[in-house]
Amino acid sequence: MQLDYPPGATPLDADELASLIPSHLTTQGQLNEWEQLNILHGEAWAQRQRKDLLTEAFVRQLHRQMFGETWKWAGEFRKSDKNIGVDWFNIGTELKKLLDDARYQADHGTFAADEIAVRFHHRLVAVHPFPNGNGRHARLMADLLVERLGRPRFSWGCQSLADLSVTRKRYIAALQTADRRDIAPLLAFARS
Repeated sequence: MQLDYPPGATPLDADELASLIPSHLTTQGQLNEWEQLNILHGEAWAQRQRKDLLTEAFVRQLHRQMFGETWKWAGEFRKSDKNIGVDWFNIGTELKKLLDDARYQADHGTFAADEIAVRFHHRLVAVHPFPNGNGRHARLMADLLVERLGRPRFSWGCQSLADLSVTRKRYIAALQTADRRDIAPLLAFARS
């Protein structure tokens, strides 16, 4: 299968691509559809959960629920460096720091609920723990977190961010601005 990656997407290496579970998929469109159905299953699972979501176990399980019918490596941290993210061997450490920081911010009201969740999203994308699906996973994690903090889920531009579009370009630009320590555009995009 030949995959086309929009700007900002994380390419899979040959070993990761060989871990595709459904053998009947032959096109990018079919893969996108299949993944979306799997993600909906993951969202339904997440909505039923009442346990602490700021744990490594929950982060991994959510990814497994979102992508476990698509990829054998779903829920497993990546084992190679990518075009984005911390060095693969630092994922566990950086994720623990992020989870601890988010828990502290939520417990102490360091920021407003939206900002806590958007900052969490940005850092989770920056850690980039999985071979693929990190943006979709981080957005759902942020949605779950903001709901737990008493606010409605984010709209994330109200369009699919999977395809090359003006909305995806705005999202990537907002992430890059947040990389430079200006969270405001990403905060605005999350509610756009």
